[in-house]
Amino acid sequence: MIKDLLEQIDNLPPLPQTIIEIEEFRKNSKKDVDELLKIIEKDALIISTLLKVSNSTMFGFRSKIETPSKVINLLGIHFTIFIAINETIQNMLRTDLEPYEITSEEFREASNISSLFTNVWLSTINNEFKEELLLASLLQEVGKFILSELLIIKNKSNDFLKELKEGREINELEKKFLGLTTSKATAEIFRHWKLSDNLIKIIEFVDEIDCCEEEYKLKSQILDVIKTVCNPRELFTESSIEKALIKADKYKLEKRPLVDAIIFVRNKVKNT
Repeated sequence: MIKDLLEQIDNLPPLPQTIIEIEEFRKNSKKDVDELLKIIEKDALIISTLLKVSNSTMFGFRSKIETPSKVINLLGIHFTIFIAINETIQNMLRTDLEPYEITSEEFREASNISSLFTNVWLSTINNEFKEELLLASLLQEVGKFILSELLIIKNKSNDFLKELKEGREINELEKKFLGLTTSKATAEIFRHWKLSDNLIKIIEFVDEIDCCEEEYKLKSQILDVIKTVCNPRELFTESSIEKALIKADKYKLEKRPLVDAIIFVRNKVKNT
């Protein structure tokens, strides 16, 4: 099945030049606001996307944001980069997510909320990890678009969805029907696009933590907890919260900051 996955990935369009330049900018230790602004201003679609996201209820700014410079000023360099990369990639991967019983909008909402949750949680437990895990939390589920396409092509989507509705875990079903999970698919997509090797290694074994290199294991464990509570099918439900807390116990992560972050973000989600 990995061969089928790679064939689908080979058919993906290349990343836009603007995103390639943003990714190169992201890797630099010194980041100049004016340089980022010059890159962004060359792409009208990215400008439109940044303005749309920054004016959404997720951020709740009092006045309307009308320029990319204002976006960078309010969100910061890193968050602006993350949103630009995430939204562009999601716009490129438009496959129907029907096998997962979610819409593209539900997927996008869960992705954006996962970044908010990551920011809130990691600000209290490990600020050092926050920057790289913010982007990883936004992007770690995009492999579902390719896996969804494979399920549809192979006429397995109805059987997959039937078992999903029966309460089976998504990663177990992905292995059963396709032989690999979302995290592996996402990693292969990012290899194809030559994104950061560090980003790839953090995401690749989120669904198979025991296979993860020790250097990346804690980051992958944190991503697994984020992925669980921000599941677009069960976004901050009692069930997804319980599963996330069980995983936190398993990974020996401090529970109080996690619970506080869950309460804060869940209340914010309910009020938007």
